[in-house]
Amino acid sequence: MNIYRLIADLLHLLSFFIIIAKLLRTRSCKGVSCKTQEVYLVVFLMRYIDLFMYFVSIYNTTMKILFIFATLFIIYLMRLKSPINCVRKIIKCRHIIEKSMMHSHIIGYSQWQQYLHFLFILNLHVNKLFYILAWEIVWSYSLWLESLAIFPQITILNQNGVEPFTAHYIAALGSYRFFYILNW
Repeated sequence: MNIYRLIADLLHLLSFFIIIAKLLRTRSCKGVSCKTQEVYLVVFLMRYIDLFMYFVSIYNTTMKILFIFATLFIIYLMRLKSPINCVRKIIKCRHIIEKSMMHSHIIGYSQWQQYLHFLFILNLHVNKLFYILAWEIVWSYSLWLESLAIFPQITILNQNGVEPFTAHYIAALGSYRFFYILNW
């Protein structure tokens, strides 16, 4: 196990715990983009499809499952609108309209469609379509998609200013990526 990867994974988990703590403590999702979390969920589901194909290690499998379920839990907390027996009953979210970048612009058909098609074709070209497995192309595309996932969060920060929790969340995400660069 590389120490840089361990630090990166722990920082990534910390970013999830920061958002979950903010949602549970303030009972508001002001300053947090649900659309960013939804795109991250798509990224993780695409990237970790290999969970069903082969086993690498307990650590690897555990971290992948934690990333998926932490993201699902964040989305659940942000989308919760009626009182359900939850950890702290109800989180009242005042959903902020994310005008400039919706997740459908990132994933589906919209004005970003041409850009995404370009990314996908570039992805196929880089991966040499005929020599690589389909799931590896999906994994590679998830890396490209992850680079766009933060844009809705940045839009929220530009509209509302930076709150301490979201600043810590962004710092943890940036730090986790920095340590993954050192891992490579």
